[in-house]
Amino acid sequence: MFNFDDANRKSKEALDVAVKSYSAMTKGFQAIATEAADYSKKSFEDGVAHVEKLTSAKSLEAAFELQTNYLKASYEGFFAEATKIGEMYADLAKDAYKPYEAPVAKAGTAVKTAAPA
Repeated sequence: MFNFDDANRKSKEALDVAVKSYSAMTKGFQAIATEAADYSKKSFEDGVAHVEKLTSAKSLEAAFELQTNYLKASYEGFFAEATKIGEMYADLAKDAYKPYEAPVAKAGTAVKTAAPA
């Protein structure tokens, strides 16, 4: 027979797990958006500062050296930031899945015990 109390309890548990996961995802996406905005702002400011230095270069060789150093620093900074954001996405996935670990493990155990030997 169908037990309404049991069904109600299970749907409440499922909703609680979904809310916890959604909350973790929201926090993670906010952190990633903040990080991306901060990097964009810093990158723009670095570019403006570089153009100012470049316009005050005394020779073509000095301008070439400034440009080379800027490109190298920009390249390294971009890949460092991309790595950091990639790690933030990995952490986001782990945090979003964490509320589901216990119910999935419980369901796996229930399936194993219910399966014929």
